[in-house]
Amino acid sequence: MEEALKQKNINIVKVVLYGPESSGKTTLAKHLARHYNTVWAPEYAREYLQNKWNNNRETCENSDLLPIAIGQMKLENELAEKADKLLICDTDLLVTKIYSEEYYGGYVHPDLDKAAIANKYDLYLLTYIDTPWEEDDLRDRPDQRLEMFNAFEAGLKKHNRPYIILKGEKKERLETAIAEIDKILKALPNLQSYPSKK
Repeated sequence: MEEALKQKNINIVKVVLYGPESSGKTTLAKHLARHYNTVWAPEYAREYLQNKWNNNRETCENSDLLPIAIGQMKLENELAEKADKLLICDTDLLVTKIYSEEYYGGYVHPDLDKAAIANKYDLYLLTYIDTPWEEDDLRDRPDQRLEMFNAFEAGLKKHNRPYIILKGEKKERLETAIAEIDKILKALPNLQSYPSKK
């Protein structure tokens, strides 16, 4: 179980899009991957929960979070091997941990809790809620976006994660994110380029 939640040790920069529902994370992840000509790891939970909804009209339960976390890490580890110096992650296990705490009375599965704290990323892009709410089958807390934003930021502070807050229009967010990522890339030479020269 623990092994399935562990990051592969690959010499690349990892950046996480992080924040409440409908705050522009996926759009920005795609734009950043295109800008840097690299890959991005989508949110495994969306496919998993959409299938659950489509097949059974059931929503997320606490028992879904561990399979979601395992699926997310599998996806991230596979894509990390194809990344060119940089992997953009549309979520991480800290997001899953925060959702677990907020939705299920503070409970987090011990394996998820341990992995969420152990896995490391170079930068978190915390997306603010100044974007329009877009409803879909899975989003369910339009009136609690500020509460969730605060919970996400508290999680970053608690676990001492490097982050910046992104606000404003798409172009402004993208430019701010690129400026921060460029600083990290410049400071870390000899990162893995794809295809790997193994």
